[in-house]
Amino acid sequence: MTPERNDKTPDELENGVLTAGSIDTAGIGLVGGSTAQVDVDLPTLADGDDDLLGDDDLLGADDLLVDAPAGDQNTIDAELVVDESVATGPQPATRREAHHLDEHDAKHAVERVHPRTADVPLQSRRLGEFEAGRESSDLLTADRLLDPAHVVRPEPEGGWQHFVYAVSGRRINLGDGKRARARKDLDRRIAAPLGGGAKFVPVLSRKGGVGKTTVSTLLGMALADARDDRIIAIDANPDRGTLADRIGRTSGKTVRDLVRVRSDVVGFNDLSSIVARDETRLDVLASDADPRVSEALNDRDYHDVASVAAHYYSIVLTDTGTGIVHSVMEATLELADVLVIVAGLSVDEARLASETLTWLETNGFEDQVRNAVVVLNTARPGAPLVRASELEAHFRTRVRTVVRMPYDPHLAAGSAVSFRELQPATRQAARELAATVVEGLRILATV
Repeated sequence: MTPERNDKTPDELENGVLTAGSIDTAGIGLVGGSTAQVDVDLPTLADGDDDLLGDDDLLGADDLLVDAPAGDQNTIDAELVVDESVATGPQPATRREAHHLDEHDAKHAVERVHPRTADVPLQSRRLGEFEAGRESSDLLTADRLLDPAHVVRPEPEGGWQHFVYAVSGRRINLGDGKRARARKDLDRRIAAPLGGGAKFVPVLSRKGGVGKTTVSTLLGMALADARDDRIIAIDANPDRGTLADRIGRTSGKTVRDLVRVRSDVVGFNDLSSIVARDETRLDVLASDADPRVSEALNDRDYHDVASVAAHYYSIVLTDTGTGIVHSVMEATLELADVLVIVAGLSVDEARLASETLTWLETNGFEDQVRNAVVVLNTARPGAPLVRASELEAHFRTRVRTVVRMPYDPHLAAGSAVSFRELQPATRQAARELAATVVEGLRILATV
């Protein structure tokens, strides 16, 4: 509502009294003090005006929004703070003198208006990363900075939500449906910022054929598809690895080429000519496929490759071999931030995975095991012979979380993987794995 025109005389203005000409507006008095607090109550909706549909999440209190002009709040608290020298000092005798007040004195009058908004907890800073009182740049989010009254909500996703939005002339925005909200929430978890340098995530398995390379591929694709930074997967199998076979594009170069030219890499363009990139923007560094080379990679080679990758990538995945005591595995574990252990759905495969955890715990990697992720991979069609729920219950007593990867015929072919052609359940599991890994990396940053 618009206040009526103030037609008071200069004498009334000099006394610091502002009154409203209508009973619908409030008055502010500053005769003897320097601070005034005033509540302005605007008309509220009549009973039942906002009582539309009530069930489920389609018409919740937070979802039912009608785009309204800025400033249409029911209650506004205004605090007027005036410098003592300005409030009690000599007043100008004429309008001309008031117009020519000294600029320095005018700057001491500050008006601050605090609209009442929803109680949203704000994290002021990340403990341990900055000095007291300093904030990191990722805290400057749109939710924090933008005035909700001026933010235009995007077109909602979901059949019913979009229908109401369309028939109301784009005035009623119910927000996204359940599926869209869940997908966007998972995107935010995967894309969460990571502080510090490059993070190393090796994918381990002591038994071949359980899907270690497949899990490495799916994890890398899910990360690269949702994040804005660079992700690379390195085939660190000391023998001939097959990670590069799981993406549709190859560069013709291998890890051996990077080892030879590592000192000449001065920019990302030099590195991009060696790695291969798939449709999700995942970069892959292939293993050496030359049969005349008895060892495709050793520990010194891995350190050289890792040092180069750390300059240009935020997350470095490592598809390891099955030899846990091999020198490459030792170098991999030295740099590891979060471990991913792949277990198959059979008795011997599950035991080997559990024994791998025991070996890690007894060799100085207890903290990595507690923060590790176990992937129960279903590599064969049909119902598994073992009870997956029992396996999950066992591994949850030893690691941070367990993720189940369902069987997918697109993966069983053993050829190039297209992330878009995976079954929805497989793609969802890969994204859950990616979110879990990122959360593990963020846990390390707070320790």
